[in-house]
Amino acid sequence: MADASDIEVVVLDVLGTMVDEPGGLRAAIRDAVPASDDASADQLLIVWQEHVEHEQRRIEEQSRAYANTEIIDREAAQRVADRAGLTGSEAIGRLATASQRLEPWNDSVAGLTRLTRRFPVLGLSNAGRATLLRLNAYAGLRWHQALSAEDARAYKPAPEVYQLAIDAAGCPPERVLMVAAHAWDLRGAQAAGMRTAYVHRPGGDPPKGTDTFDRRSNTLDELVAELTAT
Repeated sequence: MADASDIEVVVLDVLGTMVDEPGGLRAAIRDAVPASDDASADQLLIVWQEHVEHEQRRIEEQSRAYANTEIIDREAAQRVADRAGLTGSEAIGRLATASQRLEPWNDSVAGLTRLTRRFPVLGLSNAGRATLLRLNAYAGLRWHQALSAEDARAYKPAPEVYQLAIDAAGCPPERVLMVAAHAWDLRGAQAAGMRTAYVHRPGGDPPKGTDTFDRRSNTLDELVAELTAT
């Protein structure tokens, strides 16, 4: 386990780690398609998620030019609308911006505040700049600096995205702690030389038995308590 004294800067993933991305998208789908029940809303959420994952993978493989999340989310919203028979342009347009209105987990705002009293803290998100700006305001997330993968024209786990945080931190990567609810994200940070901390969230990507992250916590509160203990 990395000692807190070895950590100079803390970096946190946003989507899924600080805000409830699957729950927020599911709620937005239910609002856009009022006739949908829980099962059909879940199926439409899968349509959204599969499109986003597929397009980000195509960008990673260079079979598609970079497109930010505002563009990909609009495409995902249209796919959901086509599947659900939704035709209203206003409803589809609001659904396309659902990622700007995701609720924070119940310990996110307080945990972030506590961390910022002890460390310089960065947000590092795949969300595009415009989405990240509005999401931070909506969820009440107050960072020392929020970084969008759009600035690297790539998506995590591409190494150039983590380099944004390392460059902003201005210290060796082994003194930067990446916090996420997604093991795939932490593997990318680990490959870039960063320290890693997994925080459990519903709908996240749990570690495998072969993962060797520096810290594992059941909640953000638990991790913050460990990092800020004197």
